[in-house]
Amino acid sequence: MGTDTLLFEKFGHDIGPGEVLFKEGEAGDKMFIIQDGKIKITKRIKGKDHLLAILGKGEFFGEMAIVNRIKRTATATTMSPVRLLEFDRDGFVQMIEKNAGIALSMIDRLCRRLASAVEKLKHFMTKGEDGLVALNLYYAFKGSSRGKTIDDYEALLDETALHLSIPRDRIEAIVDTLLEAGVMGRKGNSLTLEDEEKLFELTEKL
Repeated sequence: MGTDTLLFEKFGHDIGPGEVLFKEGEAGDKMFIIQDGKIKITKRIKGKDHLLAILGKGEFFGEMAIVNRIKRTATATTMSPVRLLEFDRDGFVQMIEKNAGIALSMIDRLCRRLASAVEKLKHFMTKGEDGLVALNLYYAFKGSSRGKTIDDYEALLDETALHLSIPRDRIEAIVDTLLEAGVMGRKGNSLTLEDEEKLFELTEKL
């Protein structure tokens, strides 16, 4: 019997689509590793749910609940039938003691997350808030399902403020500068990227 089968027998769960695994603000004592299927991570801002991430096979989430027992910072919902490994603190320690490959994979992913955070911090320290906001906007457009259009300008401001820990009015002022420069355009609550090359340059020069 393979390691994956043994792990699933001990820690595994099959869950249908549309199930909420945990909600933002709840106390938590378990983390999860996805064996199959997809999970969406959302956060509620001004009464609306905003998508933070879609996670798939091999990815993990909810780990902060067993590291420092903080309340859930977002909501996790199944998007399809999923197979999950679910661990409390003791179970997680037992699992990584016996499965070095999984532990190394998780360490690798955590290191990647840390490296990304460090790069953002370095950019903040050397380029300041303007460049960091421009960089965040650049990747927001890159990740938009509508290409060079973001449909919810107000939500973008809220999410950027939350993500970068910069006051919302400061972010709005930076965006206004970019609008005046013709880098972006705004119509109602929609934001369009007019000059991708210029926005990228601003991530380095602002």
